[in-house]
Amino acid sequence: MRTESTLRYGQERLFFMLINNNISAVIANKHLLRNETSLSASAEKLSSGYKINHAYQNPSGMAISNRMRAQIKALDRATDNTSDGISVIQTADGALNEVTSMLQRMRELSVQAANDTNTPEDRAQIQKEVAQLRDEVDRVSSSTEFNSMQLLNGDMQTKAYADGVTRLSVSSAVDPGTYQIQIEKAATKATLAGGTLNNASPAVTATQAGSFTINGQKVTLTAGMTSDEAFEELKKAAQLGDATATRDTTGKITLTSGISTDDYDEVLGNAWGQDAKITVAANDKDPKSQAAMEYFGLEAGSSKDQKDAEVKLLNTGTGSFSSSATAAIDGKKVTITDNNGFEMSFLLDDALDADGKKTNASTAGQQIGTDHNNAPINGLEIKVTDIGKLSFHVGANKDQTIEVEIPSISAKELYLDQVNVNTFDSASRAISLVDNAITKISSIRSDLGAAQNRLEHTYDSNNATSENVNDAISRILDTDMATEMVEYTKDNVLQQAGTSVLSQANELPQMALQLLQ
Repeated sequence: MRTESTLRYGQERLFFMLINNNISAVIANKHLLRNETSLSASAEKLSSGYKINHAYQNPSGMAISNRMRAQIKALDRATDNTSDGISVIQTADGALNEVTSMLQRMRELSVQAANDTNTPEDRAQIQKEVAQLRDEVDRVSSSTEFNSMQLLNGDMQTKAYADGVTRLSVSSAVDPGTYQIQIEKAATKATLAGGTLNNASPAVTATQAGSFTINGQKVTLTAGMTSDEAFEELKKAAQLGDATATRDTTGKITLTSGISTDDYDEVLGNAWGQDAKITVAANDKDPKSQAAMEYFGLEAGSSKDQKDAEVKLLNTGTGSFSSSATAAIDGKKVTITDNNGFEMSFLLDDALDADGKKTNASTAGQQIGTDHNNAPINGLEIKVTDIGKLSFHVGANKDQTIEVEIPSISAKELYLDQVNVNTFDSASRAISLVDNAITKISSIRSDLGAAQNRLEHTYDSNNATSENVNDAISRILDTDMATEMVEYTKDNVLQQAGTSVLSQANELPQMALQLLQ
């Protein structure tokens, strides 16, 4: 049962005094619930600070903001990576700065030793300090670390491989690939053959008690010396003169350029090539001097058969030398240079014969092709890879990296093991060797400095990008507190009004009781 009063205005009908269905209350409640939902949303936005708290509020904005959040976090991590990279470079550069100081001291000592006011004993004392500095360079090379990683031992440089060479190094400008080099002639040492001196040889006589020189170093024999004692004198003088005196099982004496000491192979002086030498000289005015030399079966003069290696650059591999590439040869050391910082250097294997062929073909001098006459071409294949460099991930996305190369600075890589100041000639050569080492260290530091500058700009760029992306995501996500407060106030007022209206609408059915009276 319901009581109804109806008024018509066109097609519209207004109902009131409904008991079972209070339309006025339903309408008021509907708007109240809508205002309550809007008020709750405004309260959530005001309390969270975000205007997108659920995906339904702005699906595309939510997706965009999530991508931006990921980019911001990655940028912040990349900024830390960049900072760590700068620290690595600073650590390496600090060690290289000290190496530079040691090289400067070695050069100073070499200049000092290249003065003939020094006696052989003086030069031997100078050489002791040179050897200590050389060993300290080696120690720095092997012990400089960052986060337990060695920085200066070659682990952080481009990896290259070849059979039949040692001390192979390539610059960062050498592209990955296989480079072929034809060996036309091998380097040879300076040698002088002497006589035979064994246990059956007579002792030194009074007429043989004289002195002669090997590479400027005096060999002095005294009467009554045994053959073994005499050979030890020869051996000692030869070593001071950058030569090695040996005897075979029969007692045959041979003088060879270069010596080995301090766990290094053929360290001191120039053992190979046209600059290697062995010069034996006697005092023409002293018959005993000539007799002392003849006791060892030696003749006055210099060796003439030493020569540098000869190589030819080929373009038959996957890596090509340009037409402007040149090879500089120093004994068995080959240095190939080209424009734009291209450099490749190595020492040829000792076992190559005069034709560039290898007695053990598995290591060097292997056949790498044939010429137009179908004759074999003996040579080397040097394989340069694209691995080994230190890679810093400095961006928010994949492959956004900066690569830095830190070459080895060991004594052998810098050829400091050949620095010897025991003679005038070797001291003069030492100056050149140390100059080359200083140039290499300076080049390494220059590259590291350029990389550090780049990383510092990358650091600033990442910070600026992160700031701007944060600003962009703020426009999408952050609540405009002033605008949202206006909405909140409006919804709050409407909610109070709706509550009041609903209360009044709920009283309308009570009016039906008056009709029953």
